[in-house]
Amino acid sequence: MAQTVRRAIEILELCSEQPRQLLQIAGRLGVHRTTALRIIQTLAEAGFIRKNSDGLYGAGFRLAGLARAALDQFDLRNLVHPHIAELCARLGFTVQFAIPDGNRIVYADKIEPLNSITLNTIIGGPVVLHTSGVSKAILANLSSQNRDKILSNASFERFTPNTITSRGEFDLLLSKVRESGWAADSGEYESVSNCIAAPVWDHSNRVAGAISITAFRDVADVPALLVCLPTLLATTTNVSRELGWRPLLPSNEDHGAADGEMDAGPADIDRLS
Repeated sequence: MAQTVRRAIEILELCSEQPRQLLQIAGRLGVHRTTALRIIQTLAEAGFIRKNSDGLYGAGFRLAGLARAALDQFDLRNLVHPHIAELCARLGFTVQFAIPDGNRIVYADKIEPLNSITLNTIIGGPVVLHTSGVSKAILANLSSQNRDKILSNASFERFTPNTITSRGEFDLLLSKVRESGWAADSGEYESVSNCIAAPVWDHSNRVAGAISITAFRDVADVPALLVCLPTLLATTTNVSRELGWRPLLPSNEDHGAADGEMDAGPADIDRLS
């Protein structure tokens, strides 16, 4: 990738996260401010970057329009959206949907009801791998090869006293998630919030993503959220069925997918009701 193009992409990502000063952008890129300004001016002329009244550079209106148009092309997001909208309306909690994307896990959709927790996650933005419920639900059900590829990007940085900071401990947790069919974030990124999450499966019984419900801890801690687990699992089951998933017939054999992916499906909802 040409250096100028790479820098332009980095600027778009930085300014999409939050408005930034010219010197801040140049510092993040490791270039002189005149170099950064030249690229910013080109992006601004195209409508991808705009200078706010306070002198900060943020995302341009054209970029926002292209982002909305691009989201309309993602059939998976369009399929899942009405399901998580219904789940949000029914429970009154923030609902998120995330998917594996190459060597990352990214948020594909999010619904935040009024008077609920507002999350700083960005649609299309990466998931904090070692803390979030959706990443655990996905990683637990990937092949070891794909899991290792994604977790090579995990920082295992400590955010709260509950944060898991070692790969070994995290792998043990993923084994439990794989067995139970659901995952949790027990105040591991922010002490004030927690969530539960469950995987979504596709027609080949491979994990296609995960859906989570999040709440302020003083509103609903993890045990309180688990009361909603049957409803969450009903939603992930319905989404999985729309993606072509069908329950596997009982067998004594270990059904391994050709590429080593988990050959599984939604947890047994009846036993959780």
